[in-house]
Amino acid sequence: MELIHGSSVERNGIVARLERLGTSMKTSLLTTTLLLILGLASSCVLGASSSKTPASAAETESDRLNAFFAETFAAELARSPEKQTSLGIKTDYDKWDDRSEAAAHRDLRRWTSDLEQLRSEFDFAKLDEQTKVSYRLFEYDSEKRIEGHAWRHHNYPVNQMHGAQAEVPAFLINYHKVDSRSDAEAYVQRLRGVGPLFEELERGLATRAKLGIIPPAFVYPHVIRDCENILVGKPFDDGPADSTLLEDFRGKVNGLSLPEEDKARLLSEASSALTETVFPAYKSLAAYLKDEMQRAGKDDGVWRLPKGREFYRFALARTTSTKMTASEIHELGLSEVERIHGEMRAIMTETGFSGTLSEFFEFMRTDSQFYLSNDEAGRAQYLAQATQIIDTMRTRLDELFITKPKAEIVVKRVEAFREQSAGKAFYGQPSLDGSRPGTYYANLYRMERMPTYQMEALAYHEGIPGHHMQIAIAQELESLPDFRRHGGYTAYVEGWGLYSEYFPREMGLYKDPYSNFGRLAMELWRACRLVVDTGIHEKKWTRQEAINYLKANTPNPMGDVVNAIERYIVMPSQATAYKIGMNEILRLRENAREKLGERFDIREFHEVVLSNGSVPLPILSDLVAAWIGSKSK
Repeated sequence: MELIHGSSVERNGIVARLERLGTSMKTSLLTTTLLLILGLASSCVLGASSSKTPASAAETESDRLNAFFAETFAAELARSPEKQTSLGIKTDYDKWDDRSEAAAHRDLRRWTSDLEQLRSEFDFAKLDEQTKVSYRLFEYDSEKRIEGHAWRHHNYPVNQMHGAQAEVPAFLINYHKVDSRSDAEAYVQRLRGVGPLFEELERGLATRAKLGIIPPAFVYPHVIRDCENILVGKPFDDGPADSTLLEDFRGKVNGLSLPEEDKARLLSEASSALTETVFPAYKSLAAYLKDEMQRAGKDDGVWRLPKGREFYRFALARTTSTKMTASEIHELGLSEVERIHGEMRAIMTETGFSGTLSEFFEFMRTDSQFYLSNDEAGRAQYLAQATQIIDTMRTRLDELFITKPKAEIVVKRVEAFREQSAGKAFYGQPSLDGSRPGTYYANLYRMERMPTYQMEALAYHEGIPGHHMQIAIAQELESLPDFRRHGGYTAYVEGWGLYSEYFPREMGLYKDPYSNFGRLAMELWRACRLVVDTGIHEKKWTRQEAINYLKANTPNPMGDVVNAIERYIVMPSQATAYKIGMNEILRLRENAREKLGERFDIREFHEVVLSNGSVPLPILSDLVAAWIGSKSK
């Protein structure tokens, strides 16, 4: 899979972005970066830096450092065909990322070298304020990556939430556009690349197994089912329907203006790739997993892994970007659960419900008025209503925001092949060129898990003003280095998402008390996450103990509860980010309001939070403090 399909439009776009860095470094930097992007650079060029180019007298330290950031980002992008595709760049369009141990060690050497260069060749004191932020972020990222290398095997590359078995088809369906014959040929080459990709995946799983790192037993049936789902339909069997991937490819090829014989040839090549490569790859992975399942245990927390407690401390620090301990996070969760329960009791009174909070939960969980029909009509209604909520919020953005995203957003149902094990909802970023909108994916596999009283808060979180605002705006901040536009810190990203559920209440939305209950139910869910995540991974709770806690303290149906606990088990610490990030954004907002009084402007506060891209929480605190200082003069 070595062919390159980069267009002149994409190359010109890269040139345009780099030209903004300044003319003094243009020739050597553009040459180096374009070589990197086009995959033609030698290993010596890959290791080159802006410091090797003599600086002109007019060139500032910030110019030099931003050139270094451009080079390192371009080098990293050149190593990731999948990232290129996700950004709408069609270089390396027929390749998959290299997930080998050798690639991991090469990455470590590059991160270490880049960090050493940052510290030795650039004078922090001479930088402008925005480039100082970039310096701190690049240093933070490099340190975390280097530290994380030691823990690279402390994960489950195949699980019910993510993994190549689901991500490969999802990537091809949602990101690999087919606008030309060469795009279709690249798609076929990627199908043929699934074999080597899965061989490397199995090697990685075997390495982890030797270290004693395998998922709990409950994971395997989910993943094996995902594998089997991909192999249903033509060309894998004689059924009337196409398989998931052939259906996608056929639809994309049929949309091309090509002679019918060319379309037939492409479809034949795709069918051959599916039967000759994809089929044996998925069969082999399923067989490996069935064998490994026999050795899986029922203990769930990462404390059971080698140096598991040390790993969990690292994971919490990386996820939250704070120094909070597992015990502190656990206690915060307990106190937040108690507070939110109190607010829910007030809504019980408002609605005239008589009974206990547990009885109210059961009412919200089971009353048919809160659920759409579990059929295609009900699913279509859900998508239409969620879209309407986002469209209505779009008309109110000027009240709260200065910068708005240019990218569009659509609401889609999670695809059938992965909906049984996928999360409740998630967001997919738009392409840089605007050809692919941001996407709010709603999992409508079982409508009893998508109550209408949570619809409003969920749409705000995944769509507008949540992830779409934050991620699309970040991508569109052309004055920032690319590594900041396309980076992300979980506590910031998910903290913003949860905060975006909260402040529409201050705008007079959530007019229906049940919808406001839904908002609180989703905040409660995130508070409970603090309790159960630390309970499982630090306090040695069993899966059942965690399920019992979530069931007793939330109104969510049992299916939601089980899926959530199984998610937290395979993604340790990730779920702690939401509430910790939201709490910090609210703390910073109220501190600014208190210090600025009448000079406080919510639009300006949101601009500070969003106009710097995703940042760790301590740096966000510094940015808000600087804004307060500038307003106080």
